[in-house]
Amino acid sequence: MCKSKKSTGIITSTASKSMASKSLKPSTSSSVNTSSSHIYPSTNYTPNYSTTSKSRFFSSITSLSSLKDSLSENPHIYDFSEICKATNNFLQKPFSSSSSSASWRCTIRGKEVILFQRKSRRQIGLPELQERLLTVCRSHHSSLVKLFGASTSGNYIYLVYEYVHGANLATCLRNPQNPSYTILSSWLSRMQVATDLAHGLDYIHHRLGLNSEYVHNHVKSCSILVTEASLNAKICHFGTAELCGEIVGSERSSARSYGRLDSRVMKIEGIIGYMSPEFRSSGVQTQKCDVYAFGVVILELVSGEKAMRYVFDDGGGGYKRISVIETAREVVAAGGGELRNWVDKRVKDSYPVEVAEKIVRLGLECVDDDPENRPDMGQVDVRVSKLYLESRNWAEKIGLPTDFSVSMAPR
Repeated sequence: MCKSKKSTGIITSTASKSMASKSLKPSTSSSVNTSSSHIYPSTNYTPNYSTTSKSRFFSSITSLSSLKDSLSENPHIYDFSEICKATNNFLQKPFSSSSSSASWRCTIRGKEVILFQRKSRRQIGLPELQERLLTVCRSHHSSLVKLFGASTSGNYIYLVYEYVHGANLATCLRNPQNPSYTILSSWLSRMQVATDLAHGLDYIHHRLGLNSEYVHNHVKSCSILVTEASLNAKICHFGTAELCGEIVGSERSSARSYGRLDSRVMKIEGIIGYMSPEFRSSGVQTQKCDVYAFGVVILELVSGEKAMRYVFDDGGGGYKRISVIETAREVVAAGGGELRNWVDKRVKDSYPVEVAEKIVRLGLECVDDDPENRPDMGQVDVRVSKLYLESRNWAEKIGLPTDFSVSMAPR
C-alpha cells in the first residue's frame, strides 16, 4: 500500500475553526440509535418464507446468492473498539505517517487492510456520512483502491481500505536505496501507469453518477500504487476528500467560479508541486485541480524527476526550487533533441519519440495556469489511451515484450 510523504505543504487560515464529529457505532453496539435511517440494509438478511414457498423459490434464492457473492459488500461503519483492537490501541507501529494523517496495516473482520486516520475538516452528520460512504464504497473500478468503510471518534475519521501488494509510484521512480534502478524501466510500463491513472480519474469525475462533480483532491505520485507483479496503477485515497469534509455541496455549485473559500471554515492543505495556482489562492477544490495534478504526474513518469526538487545555486550560494513543470516547458521551447536528454535515462532511449513528445505536451496542457485552458479528464483519458496503443504497436513492431511480471523484492 502506498505511504504518504512527509513533505506536505500546509496553508492554514488564521481563523479556521476546529470542528468535532460524533462517534459512529455499528448496529451491534448497545449505544447505537437503532433508527432505521441510521442503519445500512444487511446483505445477510433472509426472508422468512413459508415451508411451501421455500422449494418454489429455492433456485431463485441460489441464483441471487451467487449474484450477491459477485458484488461488493455494503459499506461498513465500524465500531471504534474494532479500530482500537486492530491497532493494539494505536501502539502498533504505523505503516506510514505525515503531518495530516497516519496509517496502519492491520486486519479487521478477517481482511488485511490499511487503516488511515485523518482529521475531519468539518462536522458531518451521520445521515450525510452514510450517504457519502455508500456512494464511494459502491464504486467499482480496477484503477481505484477499494474503500471498505469508516469509523469516527472525536474529530478524527478512520478510513478502512483494502491492502494491495505493491509500492507507490514515487518509490518506483525514485528508490532511495537504489536510485539507478526502477521497476518501470520500459516505456510501455510507464504508459500503462498513465493509462490506468487516466481511466481512474475519468471514472471519478464522470462515471459515479449523473452530473457528477466528484473531486479526488489527493492526486500525487505517492498516492498512486503500482501493483505487484502486473505493474498496473491504482489510485489511493479515493473518497478521502468527501468523507473528511474537504468538499461540500455548496462548494461544488460554485466551483467553476474559482472564488475564494471562506477562510473561517476551511484549512487548505496540499503537496507542494501538485497544487494548482487557483487552489493555492482560493482553497476551492475542482476537477481541474485534479487535471493539474495528473499533468504533474505525467511529467514525472516521462522524466523520472520529482514534482519539486531543490538544487544548489552556484551563483547565489544557496538552494533554489525547480519544478518539473518548468523544466518540461524549457525542453519543449528548446525543441530539437532536448527531449531525448530529458526523458528518464533508465528507459535507455527505447521509446517512440513522437509519442513521448505528445505525452509531454499533453502534460503541459494539463498544468496550464488558466484552469479553463486545461482539458477535461474525459478528453485526457481518450488521448492517453490512444498514445498507449501507439506505444504498444511500436513495441510489437520492434519485438519488445508487452506483458510484465516484476517482483518488488529488495535489491
